Amino acid sequence: QVQLVESGGGSVQPGGSLRLSCAASRSIFGLNVMGWYRQAPGKQRELVASITSGDSTRYADSVKGRFTISRNSAGNTVYLQMNSLKPEEAAVYYCNAVAVGRDDWGRGSQVTVST
Repeated sequence: QVQLVESGGGSVQPGGSLRLSCAASRSIFGLNVMGWYRQAPGKQRELVASITSGDSTRYADSVKGRFTISRNSAGNTVYLQMNSLKPEEAAVYYCNAVAVGRDDWGRGSQVTVST
């Protein structure tokens, strides 16, 4: 079983920055994509950003230019640098890893954006 462990969440003021990390407990065979999703209370989970094994990235329109997704050289840790955070971006952020025959999720990391 693969565990995805998120870290780096917390509380920040509007306009502030946070960096999320997600580490897989072991190498994931056939890993294709790792990404970050978020879910605010009463809303559906939405894709924030993703990165493929070939380093192709994808972003939600609302975060383009402010968020950056990256991964380590081994490909089993993914980061999300979040700048200029907005109050409406407060949510639980989930890490996701899609590989051949599997789709794993982390337990989530709370991000709070408020004064």
